[in-house]
Amino acid sequence: MNVEQWRATGAHHTVAGQRLFVVDTGGADGARDDKPTLVLLHGYPTSSHDYYRVLADLAARYRVIVHDHLGFGLSGKPERFSYSLHEQADLALLLWQQLGVASAHVFAHDYGTSVATELLARWNRGFRPVTLRSITLCNGSVHIELARLRLIQKLLRNQTLGPLVARLSSQRVFNHNMRKLWHDPAVLSQSDLDAMWELLTRDGGKARLPKITQYLRDRVLFWQRWVGALRESQLPLNFLWGDADPITGREVAELHHAEAPGSQLTVLDDVGHYPMLEAPRRFTDALLALLA
Repeated sequence: MNVEQWRATGAHHTVAGQRLFVVDTGGADGARDDKPTLVLLHGYPTSSHDYYRVLADLAARYRVIVHDHLGFGLSGKPERFSYSLHEQADLALLLWQQLGVASAHVFAHDYGTSVATELLARWNRGFRPVTLRSITLCNGSVHIELARLRLIQKLLRNQTLGPLVARLSSQRVFNHNMRKLWHDPAVLSQSDLDAMWELLTRDGGKARLPKITQYLRDRVLFWQRWVGALRESQLPLNFLWGDADPITGREVAELHHAEAPGSQLTVLDDVGHYPMLEAPRRFTDALLALLA
């Protein structure tokens, strides 16, 4: 699915003065949809487009809401914004409230797992503007000390080198790095790579990357808050993991599962960092089973 096709499935919403691109399978009457709600949080540096292969099957059971975090995809990319994970969590909650969501299951991938664990930390402390029914995390590095970060991530988070690296980045380098994240790179189509690159770079997106990549510092600074939230969770927790992820492999999922009493773990063998794109059928079946 190309960018214009994906844009046609959603709409822009203004939330706290910021413009967010949102796909809501409940449509204009979503607040009255009798299906339970499932909200999806995407990863870095991609967008909600990551879910295009699984959206229809998930929507058969759930009202599905997925948005581009501020600074990503088709959402606004303001120059003056902190892009902290805490503010991304604020925007997500405000968006869901604006869409009339009273309760929802949360699924989060990669960068989105830190947004989700911030929501969990607030939930554990009694801040519950939206009732969270469960949280499912997928291939994220909340345990940042175990993540095998890519060189480009390390360079972009450097406050001196980051802006230069962002300006010099090219689709050829992006394609090369992205293919490394798949167990089977042949599954990753050129059209998907083109869409990812277009969504990343449009509206000044490259210039925002150094500031957005500071989320890695947030993961160090708030390690105790977010890992602690998982260890002390008062919500049902699930972990759905591609085991061939070169960044956050199976051992990260197994550690989270061991630390979170009562959690469920499903591992997808021979699947890389983006299970929803590399193995959409297996991913959907596994997620639906966990939520059931």
